[in-house]
Amino acid sequence: MLSQLRLGLALLVLLLGGMFVSISPAYADLKVCNQTADPVSVALGYKAERGWQSEGWWVAAPQQCATVFQGNLNSRFFYLFAADDIGGGAWDGTVYMCTRDDSFTIFGIEDCLARGYERTGFFEVDTQNKSDWTLQLTDPTPNGNPAATGTDTDGPPDQSAPANGAAPNAAAPAGADSGDD
Repeated sequence: MLSQLRLGLALLVLLLGGMFVSISPAYADLKVCNQTADPVSVALGYKAERGWQSEGWWVAAPQQCATVFQGNLNSRFFYLFAADDIGGGAWDGTVYMCTRDDSFTIFGIEDCLARGYERTGFFEVDTQNKSDWTLQLTDPTPNGNPAATGTDTDGPPDQSAPANGAAPNAAAPAGADSGDD
């Protein structure tokens, strides 16, 4: 009787253990995919716990993706700037954040030049409150502007942001104050 109980418990542990091993974690990230022929450098801006923050640089090789934010997206809006490392084009906008040439994490969006940084125009990415979002950077359209199209992992493209500074709702980051750090 005791051996049957042990055998039953052992089988139960194996079954439950097998269920947990087969469950893979859900990955939720913000990815930028480069659909061009040249490498692209990407900078990211977003509202963090300490206020506005900009980070860079991630490099997406041609036909490859770079994960610029790992984990569940904690905000509906993110801001991106991307530059073609060889051709010289850019995906930019009218939301200004601080950057520099080397790798960086910069807190605050005010007084970039006075603080020794560059003032760079980012475009707004509306993730539609999805936990996972992928943005496709493509070659210039017939009007000469590179394009960026975003999707959640389960659906068709939902949002497009041209790189000529005409990104939708890109006048200023949502909730930005000149006093944020």
